[in-house]
Amino acid sequence: MTEQLIYIAVMAVITYLIRVLPITVFRKEITSQWLTSFLYYVPYAVLAALTFPAIFTATGNVVTSTAGTLVALVLAYFDMGLVIVAVGAVAGALLAGIF
Repeated sequence: MTEQLIYIAVMAVITYLIRVLPITVFRKEITSQWLTSFLYYVPYAVLAALTFPAIFTATGNVVTSTAGTLVALVLAYFDMGLVIVAVGAVAGALLAGIF
């Protein structure tokens, strides 16, 4: 029990430092256009890196996962709404699994 509390405390401190250090260290406004544009796209890149591998293992079958992903990409390319893209991806994976 004591080890678990130590682990939780260490994780809390590390999480706090990760969030507070950038604010305290970098008080000036970022003037570099390159750095500003790079930091603008970082959240999207991190989200993609975290979710993309799980896309192909979500259904337990690579074929159905790929079908759902392709349907979602096509619908998103044509600027369909989020709900339509999500429902289309599920329908694509379901139909690929049935046939």
